[in-house]
Amino acid sequence: MGYTIAQKIIKEHLVCGEMVTGQEIGLRIDQTLTQDATGTMAYLQFEAMGIDRVKTELSVAYIDHNTLQAGFENADDHRYIQTVTKNHGIRFSLPGNGICHQVHLERFSKPGKTLIGSDSHTPTAGGIGMLGMGAGGLDVAVAMGGGTYYITMPKMIKINLVGALSDYVGAKDVILEVLRLLGVKGGVGAIVEYAGEGVKTLSVPQRATITNMGAELGATSSIFPSDEVTKAFLKAEGREEDFVELSSDADAIYDAEYTVDLSTLQPLAACPHSPDNVKKVSELAGMRINQVCIGSCTNSSMQDMLTVAAMLKGKTVHPGVSLSISPGSKQVYTMLAECGALADLINAGARILECACGPCIGMGFSPQSAGVSLRTFNRNFLARSGTADAQVYLVSPETAAASAVMGIFTDPTILGVAPKIEMPQEFKINDNLIEMPIDEEYMHFVNVERGPNIKPIPVGQAPAKDLSCELILKVGDDITTDHIMPAGTKVLPYRSNVPKLSEFCFTVCDKDFPERAKAKGGGIILGGANYGQGSSREHAALVPLYLGIKAVVAKSFARIHVANLINFGIVPMTLANPDDYENFAEGDQLEIAGFADAVANATETTLVNKTNGKTAKLVLNLSARQREMLLAGGCLNYTKNGR
Repeated sequence: MGYTIAQKIIKEHLVCGEMVTGQEIGLRIDQTLTQDATGTMAYLQFEAMGIDRVKTELSVAYIDHNTLQAGFENADDHRYIQTVTKNHGIRFSLPGNGICHQVHLERFSKPGKTLIGSDSHTPTAGGIGMLGMGAGGLDVAVAMGGGTYYITMPKMIKINLVGALSDYVGAKDVILEVLRLLGVKGGVGAIVEYAGEGVKTLSVPQRATITNMGAELGATSSIFPSDEVTKAFLKAEGREEDFVELSSDADAIYDAEYTVDLSTLQPLAACPHSPDNVKKVSELAGMRINQVCIGSCTNSSMQDMLTVAAMLKGKTVHPGVSLSISPGSKQVYTMLAECGALADLINAGARILECACGPCIGMGFSPQSAGVSLRTFNRNFLARSGTADAQVYLVSPETAAASAVMGIFTDPTILGVAPKIEMPQEFKINDNLIEMPIDEEYMHFVNVERGPNIKPIPVGQAPAKDLSCELILKVGDDITTDHIMPAGTKVLPYRSNVPKLSEFCFTVCDKDFPERAKAKGGGIILGGANYGQGSSREHAALVPLYLGIKAVVAKSFARIHVANLINFGIVPMTLANPDDYENFAEGDQLEIAGFADAVANATETTLVNKTNGKTAKLVLNLSARQREMLLAGGCLNYTKNGR
């Protein structure tokens, strides 16, 4: 039996376990990345491990999320990251250099290598044939220290691409079609691999757009072959020596296969408030819009920017629309300026934002009250934009540009023949905003600067013999990490201050939750299906730990979030019978007899509702390593104990 691309990379990096679907495996990690919203905590954790230098081939710290400096907090965190990385052998991408995934794709991603990042969209690197996976910051810290990264061996899903895209139909429309087919749960426990003749028609940036939003499928990763298109991209980046050809074997076996005909695709949009709520743009045509945002790690490449500039050249943005454009990297920004495309964007009325995540993470440019915002981003979760009642749609750069000019939702295919853009054969190479670490012999000469906003990391405790506490919160299906731990301008500056951050926990669902949790001394949370989908932010586990949450029971969990819960000593358990969800209400008194013993040894335990007398069987789907970690009170204690 042959291997898929992902299986080949896993086989080359396998440290422990067997490549059997559903079993836990450990991987050697070649590269890591962090961003500043998760990076401060990751480096505090790395320091806590007492390891002097990173053991990876390459580790990079990016500043791209918390770049709005309305107070000292973000600037202090940036200085901490800059000084701590200099000491520990980690490259530092300064503010203004660009969005982590765009810069990493340009300058560091390598076919056939493994990458984990403390950001759920790390699979962007799959566009170049790299196995990129999102992870919690603690997992990244362990990998930087030379530790093994553990995942459940994924299933393999194959998406056959045939044909070629028509004018004004983009890569964003491809992944929206896949989301329409599979849904936000369709990739859970799987790696999505793209194949077929249609692959050859897609550039590396287009492929990266598709793999980036594989995170919205719930997939462990997404990946494309490494071929002549990949080689040309690396050559343009001056990195042709990094090219390795990669393809799946002809007799590779997949767990599921789908076909997408690129030639029949039409412009699509994800409607509020989920990336899989997909409709044709033609069905939405004529709807008045208020805002358009172009950029993010999904659609901020040179190809995307040139496409938008060509569509806006000589035109003016509708007066009822506010248009923002965020180039993905300094490289892209510089090249836009030098070729004149930047002037076309400015003359059309676009507001040029810095090379950062910006509006995608709720960091500025929030829509007006009840505003309709078209965004080329990857998520449109409720209130993520910073405006609670905004209606956010996810669209391609082509649809965004056409709609910005018309002032209404516009299918760009009505514009006729698309303007042709010519991509440069060589990209502008200037890595002057990537700071190299100092040599190991001088590392103790750098003073690590810690601002007053940086507080100690909460540490978990071993589970109690018996668990008796209140059902402190009950939530529904598809609860995202944005629900659990919101982002935005008011919250992100406190990512290194868990006590302050706790004031915002679950406030999207229940504004009284933080105070109630503190008053009750914590408790248990009950969730629906796909609990914890979305961002990799470990704060969605770390802050509930601080608030005293001992366990989370759900119908099912998202991959990264369940790993984060275990990392911080919160026990995740699933309902054996999802219908039992209805037998519990917020405020009920709950009990699990023999809780610690169940964590140590059992695959099932019983949750007793002492308020109404009903019970539910709970499943503990834990590996031996995860059980040991929970019994130690989380990964930090487990690691300190020499495991």
